[in-house]
Amino acid sequence: MATMYVTEQGARIEKEYRRLLVTKHDEVLLAVPLGRVSEVVLVGWVGATTPALLMLLDAGVPLSFVTRTGKLRGRLTPPSPKNLPLRHAQYDRARDPVFCLAVGRAIVDGKLRNSRALAYRIRRSRPQIAAAWLERIERAVAAVAQADDLDTLRGIEGAAAKTYFQVLRGALRPEMTFEKRTRRPPRDAANALLSLGYTLLTQNLMTACEVVGLDPYDGFFHADKYGRPALALDLVEEFRGPVVDSVVQLVINKRMIGPEDFTGRPGGGIYLSDRGLHKFLRQYTHRLNTAILHPRYGRRLTYQRIFEVQARLLAKTIQRELDTYPPFRVR
Repeated sequence: MATMYVTEQGARIEKEYRRLLVTKHDEVLLAVPLGRVSEVVLVGWVGATTPALLMLLDAGVPLSFVTRTGKLRGRLTPPSPKNLPLRHAQYDRARDPVFCLAVGRAIVDGKLRNSRALAYRIRRSRPQIAAAWLERIERAVAAVAQADDLDTLRGIEGAAAKTYFQVLRGALRPEMTFEKRTRRPPRDAANALLSLGYTLLTQNLMTACEVVGLDPYDGFFHADKYGRPALALDLVEEFRGPVVDSVVQLVINKRMIGPEDFTGRPGGGIYLSDRGLHKFLRQYTHRLNTAILHPRYGRRLTYQRIFEVQARLLAKTIQRELDTYPPFRVR
């Protein structure tokens, strides 16, 4: 099953037996069997009928409302799974600083190793990328195991991320690259793509947490903050490079998306046009449906399936079925 993105402005989703219809001005634009959908994301000015919403709730399919700039407006989800023992264990573990540090180390280790793999891949085709940047990422990977508290660990992760973005910046064609990471609002096209991609990825991991029975708002590495899905953000970290950053490189360097696909002005926020949004979501969805070898299980799974697998591995760690959380790592 896959995530269904609806981007046609003014459209709405309707129910027809066990199918979801995307309609506009009484014309059916798309018909999808409900059984093929794991999540629905409505982007921008898109609506839904009450029968369609009820069918999604009855089927346990979450629905997210996202602005065209990538901001989450809200989620409609069915009642939480009746897995109170898991959630009680999650809340207890979240108050244990030793456990939080152990999970945090695993998450950051997975993220930095994936960042390192992507950075080396970039340098093979872009030898102008400074070797010193890769050395900094290497030192950060080595430092993770020595971090003795979460603040130190967050500092290591933040410094490594800053270096990694320098590498990523050098990987993009010059007219579509960025000077530094900017958000709220993104100041250039590359940052607009990154911000949108990370928002979509967070929604995917929120769904994975909910499917497993975890509370996506109570995390171990990210600090708890009102309205922040801390646990989903924990799991997002190891997928930023393999999923979002890879898609951003693809659409920019293969010229699938260009300056003409953005609106706004420098300094005031740059955002994808309707056409650009459609093109980006097509490639993002393709990435989620790409099957790769899972290092732990030795079989090919789609990224969308791996999200749930990692959430289940974290649940097993919380319930002491695993000694340590094994993060997802690309080769």
